[in-house]
Parts: sequence; structure tokens; C-alpha cells
Amino acid sequence: MKNVDVEIYLTQLFNFFENNPNDLMSLIGELQKDEFFNKLRERCEKNFEEGKEIVLTRQQIIDVVVDMKIKDLTPQEIKAIKPAVYKTKFGDIILN
Repeated sequence: MKNVDVEIYLTQLFNFFENNPNDLMSLIGELQKDEFFNKLRERCEKNFEEGKEIVLTRQQIIDVVVDMKIKDLTPQEIKAIKPAVYKTKFGDIILN
């Protein structure tokens, strides 16, 4: 059974992106809109099942986009993506 609050939130979120297509395109680029919406729905429902806040955080939305885009990368491109945090004997170095 689906939660009404989840459905209301997702409807509002999807309406925002439908009414602001430039914001959607700057976020997802050439990814499929329907697939993006489905992934957001899955993440929101997972939050609900885990007892977390149903409203997706900025980081959760970014994680959905990154997960979708990483499928299109070649192994060489994935290796080229370097971690932002390096562990050294002097402590963690964050490249930001």
C-alpha cells in the first residue's frame, strides 16, 4: 500500500519539474525523464519504509542522477573520476 504523503510529495516534485523544464534539463542532462522520476519514487518510498523523512534531500537527488549517469560511462572514464578525499598518514585531505 502506498503512503498518501509520499504520493502528494512526489506529485508536487514532478509538477515542479514539469513547470520548470530548464531546471530539470540542467539537473539530468540527456537522461530519460521518466526513468529519473521512477528512481526518485523508489528513493522516496525507501525513505518511508526506513522511517526517514519522505522529502528527498539535495544529496539524495544528486545520488540518483549520479547512479543513472555512471551506467553510461566506460571503465576508463570511471577510473578517471578521482576520489575527493585522500587518506594520508597526516590525516584526510579533501579536494574540494
